[in-house]
Amino acid sequence: MMTDSGAQETTPARRGVDRAGVAIAAALALLAMVLVVDAMGIQANVTYGMGPEAIPLVIAAGLGVLAIGNLVNALRGDCPEREDMDFRPVLLVLTGLAAMIAIIGWGGGFIPAMTVLFAATSTAFGRRAILTDLAIGFVIGTVIYIAFSRLLTLSLPAGPLERLLF
Repeated sequence: MMTDSGAQETTPARRGVDRAGVAIAAALALLAMVLVVDAMGIQANVTYGMGPEAIPLVIAAGLGVLAIGNLVNALRGDCPEREDMDFRPVLLVLTGLAAMIAIIGWGGGFIPAMTVLFAATSTAFGRRAILTDLAIGFVIGTVIYIAFSRLLTLSLPAGPLERLLF
């Protein structure tokens, strides 16, 4: 096919069924079904409005739509080419999550756990200012702790730092 400039227009070669895309669609559909089953098991005596199962059902519906769209693209072969995966950022975020769980589990508190998680995540995204990221994580963790524990009166894991400051 010729364009106005006389150059040959190429159409991308159609690929076959994208098995990875089908697997992702199946995983999304399975996750949606798990959410629906879990939401239906919530026991709540709500006399008006929506109950606590409403939001999981909305999220499940969204996951179902994503699963269908992904399945259609996978069957057509329209999924984008995948780039090579760099596992270092993934491992950094997972390490940050594991550290957060360990800090909270060992009684370290919410603020130090969020500080470490923020620094690990920002490092995973390529930032190299670890001391600055620890300071930013500390401030964000403190603001979140104050907002949830004082303003919303919700219980977050308190460690020595939270008991000292608040």
